[in-house]
Amino acid sequence: MSRSSVLITPSILSADLGHLQDEIESVKDHADWLQIDVMDGHFVPNLSFGAPVVKCLKTRLPIDVHLMVSNPSDRIGEFQKLHVKHITFHAEAVQDSKARRALLQAIRKSGATAGIALNPETPLTKIEDSFDDIDLLLVMSVHPGFGGQGFIAEVLAKVSEAHAKRPGLMIQMDGGVDQETAVACRSAGATNLVAGNFIFSAKDRAKAISQLRG
Repeated sequence: MSRSSVLITPSILSADLGHLQDEIESVKDHADWLQIDVMDGHFVPNLSFGAPVVKCLKTRLPIDVHLMVSNPSDRIGEFQKLHVKHITFHAEAVQDSKARRALLQAIRKSGATAGIALNPETPLTKIEDSFDDIDLLLVMSVHPGFGGQGFIAEVLAKVSEAHAKRPGLMIQMDGGVDQETAVACRSAGATNLVAGNFIFSAKDRAKAISQLRG
């Protein structure tokens, strides 16, 4: 698969935060996007980055913000002036269909493309009312909140289902993505692979990213 057909998005959650800028420099010429995981300690038990970290990053890579928060509508404003590429929120955090559509619109007004994430146990039918309105579907292949978890292969059926319904939709997968699981992800129809531990634990980041591309 060519570089143009699958995007590789390193997640800085697994980077050495004490040398974050150096870590970003190590992937800038090889990756396509850079993911920032925003955790609130409520939707997921962990806490992580926010807009101040994004503001301090020096990179030409498009920033992909993954909101793992209970109140995503209250957090969009933080990123409005930061020119992020993409913002994803969780379907589990926004249950009402009208509220989801309004949030998708608000994200686009901020200048970013908009996506919805599904936890491993959440079926695609959960967002059938807004499936045609999203720019990206994020299928979690681990339970959100912590890096280094094992890949949940059962979610691949969800990816295949989404790809069949909207062949042109960008489908992102996040969690336990490595050289082996990336093959299954790409085969199922994923077009954007998020990897943290596999990339940032590798001595040769360029090689790791190339392996994910296949």
